[in-house]
Amino acid sequence: GDICEPDFIKHLFETEKIDIVLHFAAQTHVDLSFWRALEFTYVNVYGTNVLVAAAHEANVEKFVYVSTDEVYGGSTDEEFDESSPKRPTNPYASSKAAAECSVQSYWERYQFPVVITRSSNVYGPHQYPEKVIPKFISLLQQNRKCCIHGSGLQRRNFLYAADVVEAFLTVLKEGKPGEIYNIGTNFEMSIAQLAKELIHLIKKTSSESEMEYWMDYVQDRPTNDLRYPMNSEKMHNLGWRPKVPWKEGIKKTIEWYKENFHNWKNTEKALEPFPVTEPFAQLSGP
Repeated sequence: GDICEPDFIKHLFETEKIDIVLHFAAQTHVDLSFWRALEFTYVNVYGTNVLVAAAHEANVEKFVYVSTDEVYGGSTDEEFDESSPKRPTNPYASSKAAAECSVQSYWERYQFPVVITRSSNVYGPHQYPEKVIPKFISLLQQNRKCCIHGSGLQRRNFLYAADVVEAFLTVLKEGKPGEIYNIGTNFEMSIAQLAKELIHLIKKTSSESEMEYWMDYVQDRPTNDLRYPMNSEKMHNLGWRPKVPWKEGIKKTIEWYKENFHNWKNTEKALEPFPVTEPFAQLSGP
């Protein structure tokens, strides 16, 4: 089903015994959002409104909206906590910030038990190869170069999938209605350094010149925030902290793609430096 289909969503809540909603469904590829901003707004904002309205009508016990650190915008030094203002700089982040406002309004107006989470970049097995870590792994495993946007100096915090699952379980159990929680990690790495790490692990080389050979610098995206430093003390107070070290997480991830990449369909487009996309079809009513 589709969260943008109100009749389907209404039917789902009427026929299934749903007591908790974790709302992950979204268009999430930042690069693609510059080309298909209307689709991102439609799915992420309109779809969220459809879902939260149906969940409210069904009196679910808790509605967890999964947002992103990108709603804060970029920062080189300021560490964001949950009360920091939202300053999104791309269509994806803007749509997530707008959807947050819709969800939060249900708490303000009805005391409907919503919780909002904002997490760092998640990585691990099973992730579609349009995201940077599986993309670089897949390219290198096919003897192709890592395509790096701009300078490659943009830094990102990477959180292993199993850790973020534990965070959501903690929010389900301990998260307070009406609250926002940063799900972050202190582990941070530039995109250029990430490429070098993966080249070292996959191509078995520590030579700087050999590493540079496997790195292809391409044009930057229209805006590319330098960092998203988050304070996650509020989550730590609920008893959650990330546990999986980078070396362990990235090793498991590389192994998974080595064995399973061929199972993905239509991955060639995902491995291009920029999205290969058709224009979003005009929306039409029933």
